[in-house]
Amino acid sequence: MDYEVVKIFGFTIYNDSLDKIILDRKILNTISPNSYGISTKDLTFKKALLNSDYLVLDGVFFSLASIFLLGKNIVRNQGPDVFNFLMNKINLKHGKVFFLGSSLETLDIITKKAKYEYPNISVGTYSPPFKDEFSENDNEEIISNVNHFSPDVLFVGMTCPKQEKWVYKNAARLNIPLICSIGAVFDWYAGNQKNIHPLWWKFRLGWLKRTIDRPEILKRYPIIGIFFRDLLLAILRVKKF
Repeated sequence: MDYEVVKIFGFTIYNDSLDKIILDRKILNTISPNSYGISTKDLTFKKALLNSDYLVLDGVFFSLASIFLLGKNIVRNQGPDVFNFLMNKINLKHGKVFFLGSSLETLDIITKKAKYEYPNISVGTYSPPFKDEFSENDNEEIISNVNHFSPDVLFVGMTCPKQEKWVYKNAARLNIPLICSIGAVFDWYAGNQKNIHPLWWKFRLGWLKRTIDRPEILKRYPIIGIFFRDLLLAILRVKKF
């Protein structure tokens, strides 16, 4: 391993420049207080996160654990940062990317915008059936479409934890240099979600503005609370970190 990481609560978090991410049959996932909470109840999802070659921050609050417990911040490589970096990288090499997930309408917006902003990239898309669990026929169709296009990067947007679990179960059948589960980026890039003014991020209140704009996020708070409970227990030396 030739890049820096931070280990918190059993997870190995990427803590280095995005330039060190290589395209070589790798899996990139994100971690947040919400996904941490889900992982305490969903073993397959936890295995998916642990199996990541690169596990980057989704939001800044998971880094609080590193700050309080290790006195060390984690580099803010979030989903949009990773997306922008990779799109620029693939554009320079005249490569290909594939967007798997979301609706046909959203994928159409993404394709048109990407072709305008990154003219050297060939864009492939597939909108899978909207269901909790794919059948084997569904998976065959998805995998066939992705492999036939043969992208340099596969972006998967099926919402957490579905997307990470799907990649974990099917990565061996995908001949892709880099698979990234960054579902929220699909809606962000397509403009389905409002952009948050930089001032909210500056004062670390992006989470509050997002909750105001999307009150359904309140349903996640009990799961998110698991992270803050475990962080408090670790600070008190009741729980190992």
